[in-house]
Amino acid sequence: MRLGRLPRARRPHVPHMSSLLAGKALPPPPVSVDYTVGMPSDLGALLNDRLGDCTCAAWGHAVQVWSFNAQGAMQTLPDQDIERLYQTVGGYVPGNPATDNGAVEQDVLSYLARTGLDGNRLAAFVEVDPRNTDDVKRAICWSGVAYIGILVPSFLMSSMTSPGSTWDLDLGGDQRIEGGHAVILAGYDADAVYVISWGNRYRMTWRFFAQFCEEVYALADETWIRTTGLSPAGLSLVDLESQMQAIREAGL
Repeated sequence: MRLGRLPRARRPHVPHMSSLLAGKALPPPPVSVDYTVGMPSDLGALLNDRLGDCTCAAWGHAVQVWSFNAQGAMQTLPDQDIERLYQTVGGYVPGNPATDNGAVEQDVLSYLARTGLDGNRLAAFVEVDPRNTDDVKRAICWSGVAYIGILVPSFLMSSMTSPGSTWDLDLGGDQRIEGGHAVILAGYDADAVYVISWGNRYRMTWRFFAQFCEEVYALADETWIRTTGLSPAGLSLVDLESQMQAIREAGL
């Protein structure tokens, strides 16, 4: 299992959920959602078992969730497309391990919003404050997935190799940080969020999330929005596209 999320970027062009929701009175998010129901148990590692391309593999898993739920047939992007994305956003050169250094989440999302991958273009992405649990839940409900970045403590490394395990705090374990990791969340309940990583599913307790999650993004997929009627902050596709104008024009 490989990591590969580099320290987060802080760019003012990225829209923020708190700003989009300012002044709106919203009901509480649903108690639980699960967009993984019925999906295959093994979704494929998308090269993240041998490359530090987790930021790119997470996008591939998001496409799987969207296509399964909104199109009725799961689409899995070819490994070569994921590798090509990693080359573009992370500077990876196939066959050169010295260039396998990971990537920045906002670099990946900005590129996907500008250019897309294999016909899959990200309509928009919206940053969410990890400390606002209700907005994290709304991001999952509205978008189908939340794309997040976490720090990985040493004590978690053994659990990460066991599909179906729960990632939780271990106050007596080794707290040293091994690196950063990008995953998607495709559901939650009162106790945990539902993680997809390395093609497998895990649970991450809310207390682990609060301690180690550094960045969260609600992703907007056009087909998902048109099929489900759900979107980040309830915005239309036109409004979401306008939120990306500065990023696309600046080439960020």
